[in-house]
Amino acid sequence: MDGIAFAHLTRRDAQIMRSRTGMTQSALQMSRPMLVKPAYSPLPDTYDETFEGELIPRAACEPIAASLLSASPERINELRARADRMFLTMGVTFNVYGDNAGAERIFPFDLVPRVIDAKTWKNLEAGLAQRVRALNAFVADIYGEGKILRDDVVPRDLICGSPQYRRAAIGIKPPNGVFVTVAGIDLVRDHEGRFMVLEDNVRTPSGVSYVLENRLVMTRLMPDLVRKCGVRSVENYPSDLLASLHEVAPPSVARPTAAILTPGPYNSAFFEHVFLSQQMGIELVEGQDLVCVDHKLFMKTVAGLQQVHVLYRRIDDDFLDPLVFRSDSLLGVAGITDAMRAGTVTVANGIGTGVADDKAVFAYTPEMIRYYLAEEPLLPIVETHLLRDADVRKRVIHDLDQFVIKPTGASGGYGVLIGPKATYRELAQMRDAIEKDPAAFIAQPMVQLSAHPTFVGQGSNVALVPRHVDLRPFVLLGSKARVLPGGLTRVALREGSMIVNSSQGGGSKDTWVVDV
Repeated sequence: MDGIAFAHLTRRDAQIMRSRTGMTQSALQMSRPMLVKPAYSPLPDTYDETFEGELIPRAACEPIAASLLSASPERINELRARADRMFLTMGVTFNVYGDNAGAERIFPFDLVPRVIDAKTWKNLEAGLAQRVRALNAFVADIYGEGKILRDDVVPRDLICGSPQYRRAAIGIKPPNGVFVTVAGIDLVRDHEGRFMVLEDNVRTPSGVSYVLENRLVMTRLMPDLVRKCGVRSVENYPSDLLASLHEVAPPSVARPTAAILTPGPYNSAFFEHVFLSQQMGIELVEGQDLVCVDHKLFMKTVAGLQQVHVLYRRIDDDFLDPLVFRSDSLLGVAGITDAMRAGTVTVANGIGTGVADDKAVFAYTPEMIRYYLAEEPLLPIVETHLLRDADVRKRVIHDLDQFVIKPTGASGGYGVLIGPKATYRELAQMRDAIEKDPAAFIAQPMVQLSAHPTFVGQGSNVALVPRHVDLRPFVLLGSKARVLPGGLTRVALREGSMIVNSSQGGGSKDTWVVDV
């Protein structure tokens, strides 16, 4: 049968062939039938998520190489078409701002799953839980006693000058001290295969709906392969999220009512808001559906006002309370900040959590873990340079083409300059921007993101090629930390691109945590 890549060899097959025949790597590769040209070719100096040297599948990936990667082009095209139809039927879309007035698109999906073995995941899970506990302690501290600032572990002016710092949050004490109920931590893998933290997302992290829908599609397309690999389930996330929300409700409430606050259908993540409300069985509300009376939050229903005890908000701080933040906001509800301060409602995530997303604050996260938990960080971070420091700025500007430059307060891949791929003009413009406002930027060394086999092209031109990926696992914090097994693997579909964001042309893969 014609295959999409090659007839794979297991590690044991390759070892036996080498020992019996003395074959070289090139001869060993030539011994396999190359069924589609060009055959898969890993990127040099890049960790490949699926294959080791000599194109030998990693142990956890062998079933996938034996079935999916050996399927015919016709079979691959059929599976891809079925997947697209399923996503379209389910309404799995996202909006691209500035593109045809926010036109909806199907989130691009690749069939080849990203596999993480049990041992690797165990270490990641521990590191992620540790990190989110420390980030939550940090947010609670800076809006409380401010010990980490008094002890000069983190510069006070850095925090108070952050665009996401909210003075209105000072003194608010949510139940169990939980400010960060939902976190999405962006991880990358370097050329040696080491996982590193690239960014934290603890404001209004999105993407978990794609994790759940990707899995639903894969189990319908390839149920036998999913079963054979022993893939850990992700279907409990909605119930875990609801449990976490209930755990952070005001303690005096026996049966708390929760709701999701959305800015409306024009938001890029509106599909996710609808999806989660349906999965959790709670109301999806807009600001006009809510009202504060006597320092309590209520939603309007046909039966009258119903008190809301936990509000999972999916709008930014600036629009949450027109009495405290933007007075022209129609998306939030007047008086909700006072209700939070009175302890009658919990907003998840809390006001001001975005300060922990600040890319300059990110540089201090290893020290936060040591300070609050008295533990060594289990997950390293990508080295981060603060350009507000004159000496650091001078060195970075001199070698600007060797760094990735990011605005401290931006997200979605916007405003990022990848030095090694930038033009002379782009570098010059970034130098000017840094000199004008150095505190608004950080620099990180270029990390050669790991690559993953990905299908590109259509019809007879379908091919398996390496594309760069990252990983966004999701962590819930209530009375305990809960880590979703897997996460959102985002893939840069454009050849050579390191930007995986959907807003920048990226797609996604299903992420399989397997017991191997």
